[in-house]
Amino acid sequence: MHAITIPEPGGPEALVWAEVPDPEPGEGEVLVDVAAAGVNRADVLQRQGVYPPPPGAAPYPGLECSGRISALGPGVTGWAVGDEVCALLAGGGYAEKVVVPSGQLLPLPEGVDLVTAAALPEVTATVWSNVFMISHLRPGETLLTHGGSSGIGTMAIQLAKAVGARVAVTAGGPEKLAACRELGADILIDYREQDFVEEVRRATDGVGADVILDIVGAKYLARNVETLATNGRLAIIGLQGGAKAELNLAALLSKSAAVTATGLRSRSLAQKAAIIAAVREHVWPLIAGGRVRPIVYRTVPMRDAPEAHRLLESSEHVGKILLTT
Repeated sequence: MHAITIPEPGGPEALVWAEVPDPEPGEGEVLVDVAAAGVNRADVLQRQGVYPPPPGAAPYPGLECSGRISALGPGVTGWAVGDEVCALLAGGGYAEKVVVPSGQLLPLPEGVDLVTAAALPEVTATVWSNVFMISHLRPGETLLTHGGSSGIGTMAIQLAKAVGARVAVTAGGPEKLAACRELGADILIDYREQDFVEEVRRATDGVGADVILDIVGAKYLARNVETLATNGRLAIIGLQGGAKAELNLAALLSKSAAVTATGLRSRSLAQKAAIIAAVREHVWPLIAGGRVRPIVYRTVPMRDAPEAHRLLESSEHVGKILLTT
């Protein structure tokens, strides 16, 4: 088969379409012929040499894919050769074939085609696990999601609105904010021109955000804590603004607030399977009912992965960028 390899870390040009050995499914795994793969910030970090795949994962980038099952490993039940699926991966999505633990498979949601389904596993698993399973966003509460026009952000807006929450977003520029508004965002904040702390306070009559989903990290830590409501929950899922910052524990204590930081890639198979099961139970019916939809900005042939990475790093996109085989 062919896959996107990284002979040496570097810029987008470091991604090389090359012939590699075919993978074989082991105990509890299936082999998927890939139709499409989602492009994520973690793939950029892997390309740069700062985010290697965990032990045992495929060496190629790609944390989610869609495709058809072509072989079953020993012990797999509930799936058959020919099933159309999408999947959460620890790596290997940028390839013509990938091995997937069966607990990380999802059937295609009703009304979603095979290619578009590749936009769903990473964002739905990330948002559902952090905003709902960990932070317990409830109807009537306010969610602030940074990067509202990203793949994560566009899914967070829709899921929060679907459960009856109010949504504030930060994004760069009027076009991205307009896209967030169309998806249901209530409070629109241009981070280039406005202070999100002040804007959230004004929009909530001084209460603040009950849950914050943050992709920025250190740069926003103090301001995020300042923005939290009493009993607020800050979920950090990215470090685009750095990894180290001081945390004012007195500010956190005064609000009885909580800070969590999680990633999907390094979690155990059992944890990932539990998240995927929750996504199938809670999110898939919302997609089938038309209340939530994947947002795809552009599809790019997989052999042109460098172009997709340049597009992602430009931050011009709204929603997901996909690679197709």
